[in-house]
Amino acid sequence: MNIKKTAKSSRDALQQGIYVVINPFVRLLIKMGVTPNMVTTIGFLGNAAAAAVMAWAGWKVMQAGGDARPDYALVTLAGALVIGFSLFDMLDGQVARIGGMVSRFGAMYDSVLDRYCELFTLGGIAYYFMGCGAFGSAIVTFLALVGSIMVSYVRARAEGLDIECKVGFMQRPERVVVTAIALLATGITGQCIDPASSFSPDAILLVAMWIIAIFANLTAFARISHCRKALK
Repeated sequence: MNIKKTAKSSRDALQQGIYVVINPFVRLLIKMGVTPNMVTTIGFLGNAAAAAVMAWAGWKVMQAGGDARPDYALVTLAGALVIGFSLFDMLDGQVARIGGMVSRFGAMYDSVLDRYCELFTLGGIAYYFMGCGAFGSAIVTFLALVGSIMVSYVRARAEGLDIECKVGFMQRPERVVVTAIALLATGITGQCIDPASSFSPDAILLVAMWIIAIFANLTAFARISHCRKALK
């Protein structure tokens, strides 16, 4: 229990620190007439662009032949896009709160586009692996996608039954961080490593997908268990 409280306190402290940094930008957006839904849409488009970049990287390998070396500059770009535009996931909420524009539709719209972001991003990574001929890695990414969606779905169903359900380790912020860092690490390593090396930078991305696949699904089942106990 103490570990859970410490983790939550650390996350809250980090979040408040980020708010201190972004709040001046948030106020600027409000003065410019930018609405929370506009911010949410921009974040979604950025994540969709990252997915397209990954799919393009996989397509280039497929066109050149399965043994061709991936364009790791594109992988790096995808990671940068995921990090940059995922920040909009925090901006939209702050724009709504500070600007007095909180709405039930906005909350629903944000949640729906968050799911689309994950579907596109992990789908793009799966296509990348398929283009590289790594079908096993694509399956692991698919399992990561299943776990990611189910974590959110179980919480939504629980809240429909008036149960607060935020238990589990691999929630959306953690999944975004793991994915973005893995993409950047894979891309940068791929650009720096000797092409003749036997080490494949894609192993970094695969490890990240395994982490999400395992812990996201465990989080989903932990939430199911939490709801079962709450409904007794």
